[in-house]
Formats: sequence, structure tokens, C-alpha cells
Amino acid sequence: MHVASELQRPEGFVRVARLLAERSHPHAPRWLDVAARTSQEAADALGVAVGQIAKSVIFRRKVDDVAVLVVTSGDKRVDEKRVAAISGPLGRADAEFVKRRTGFSIGGVAPLGHVEPALTLIDRELFRFDTLWAAAGHPNGVFELSPQQLVLLTAAAVHDVVQE
Repeated sequence: MHVASELQRPEGFVRVARLLAERSHPHAPRWLDVAARTSQEAADALGVAVGQIAKSVIFRRKVDDVAVLVVTSGDKRVDEKRVAAISGPLGRADAEFVKRRTGFSIGGVAPLGHVEPALTLIDRELFRFDTLWAAAGHPNGVFELSPQQLVLLTAAAVHDVVQE
């Protein structure tokens, strides 16, 4: 894994790298030698616990077709009913919806830098860890952050939105 040069990297990764730099985030995104489309793959590639992977789960809000992004620990499952209690009724977000609304492909959805505004919710379970890793706009891209930095970067509210 290494810090990536912008010259040969995909647009989504470059967009996230630029946003992190603009916001003075202390950790530049890294390019993994392998694609990490799942939390387990990311944890294995980074040598960290699966729970330290800040996975992005996208839903489609039925009333206005807005993307609802839930960022939670890789070892937890999102409780759709808990999310819907906050956001309103939800529908499935297929790969085309995710790409159109976020600008990222599934497996590389970053918690920031979406092409359209999303309702973003951060799950409280992430605060079990001091260090997290989130996707950086591509399945090979990741960046390091703390739960507090995630809140600052996304301006999102923290909720309990995972299954018991």
C-alpha cells in the first residue's frame, strides 16, 4: 500500500484526495495493491479489525429519491427500520443509483465527496475505535481517520442505527 500519485488514479479517488487536502485532513488516501470491496477485504489488506472499517451503506429515500448514506463499523449490520425512523421510508439502492448519486461505485463509496448531497448518518458503534479506515472513492482507495474526524468531515449526526 502506498500514498497515491493523482496522475494515474481514478476520478473518484482524486476527488476524495483533493477534498481531504482542502480540509487539512492529516492522512492522505492510500492506494491498496488489492481491491477491498468488502469490510473483511479492507481489514485484511490493512491488518486491522473488521470493526475499524467505516463502511458506507447507501439506501434510496422513497419520498424524494435522495441517497441516504449510513456509515457504520464493518462488523455491524445496518437496521433499516432504525434508519427509516430518522430518514423516512427507504428503498433499495442498486449499483446504478449509487453511482449516479454518489459518483462512486459500490465497494468504493467514500463518506464525503458525493456528486449529489446525501442524508448522512454515522453509527455510534464506530466510536469503539480510535482509528478507522474509510473508502476513498475507489475499491483500492482508503484513508485513515478517527470517529471525531468522520463527524467533522461529513457534518453528519451520530445515531444508533445497527442491529442489536
